[in-house]
Amino acid sequence: MRDEYWLTMKDGHEVFVAKWWDETKEPRAIIQLSHGMAEHIKRYEQFAQFLVSKGIFLVGNDHRGHGRTGEKSGNSGYFAELNGFEKVVEDLKEVNNDIQEQYPLVPKFLMGHSMGSFLVRRFIQRFQSDIRGVILSGTGGNSSISLTIAKIIAKSQIKKFGSQAESKLLNQLTTGSYNKKFVNAATEFEWLSRDQQRIKNYIEDTYCGKSATTSFYYDLYDGLHRIQQDKEVIKVQKNLPFYLFSGDMDPVGNYSKGVTGLIRQLQKHGITEIDFKIYKDGRHEMLNEVNRDEVFKDLLQWLEKQLSKK
Repeated sequence: MRDEYWLTMKDGHEVFVAKWWDETKEPRAIIQLSHGMAEHIKRYEQFAQFLVSKGIFLVGNDHRGHGRTGEKSGNSGYFAELNGFEKVVEDLKEVNNDIQEQYPLVPKFLMGHSMGSFLVRRFIQRFQSDIRGVILSGTGGNSSISLTIAKIIAKSQIKKFGSQAESKLLNQLTTGSYNKKFVNAATEFEWLSRDQQRIKNYIEDTYCGKSATTSFYYDLYDGLHRIQQDKEVIKVQKNLPFYLFSGDMDPVGNYSKGVTGLIRQLQKHGITEIDFKIYKDGRHEMLNEVNRDEVFKDLLQWLEKQLSKK
């Protein structure tokens, strides 16, 4: 079953939370999931139901500017006036605290997809917690130079149009090239999945695929720039197990190069327990791919390995 509720953050902002659980069972583990850009937590329904059937509960919130959270605040595609990326990371911590209060003795894992994976990477740089492992889906990175240039362009757009103006230019700069490898594309979103029905669902979902605001893009570039710095990566707990998965046709992960680059960086800073899976021909949303059953099972296998540890 799914419960839906609202949590009030320290600054008064309300975030929408969904919890998939089985009231007849105690959970073996809980995954806290951080969703990606221009989507929302309820897109993970099928994945959550799979986990619950295996005794694993899933909890996640709609980030600021996204889904029901963005709808309620009237600020769709917008994080905050100042330090938006960090505020959204702090929201994850507050949701994490709430999960800890509900289930103090249950093993917890932190999972992020795409932009959500960037937020998770920042979370583990900033906060010491008792999470048992980190799962990153569709993660990646950009060069420091390209992010610096992107931040300058975003700043100029904020100055010209204001911080809450929609920016088609920055949307194009961020995701505009993602479909270029997919010839005869029927939509702008073939880069998400080979499953045409899942693309159709995304396009028809009123909470998905919107252009974001000028300040959102600045926050995104600024956050991505920060999480890639060695002085921040070194703060991650060395004994934290990682599981990364991606498709080799995912443009966000630079067709797997961004994923393997992150693995090398983590290893450089003493993190040794890293498992990963790159799926041949897989695109950005492996949880919505044609082989998603395989992806679910591989992830479960990694979770079982972690849960079997004393």
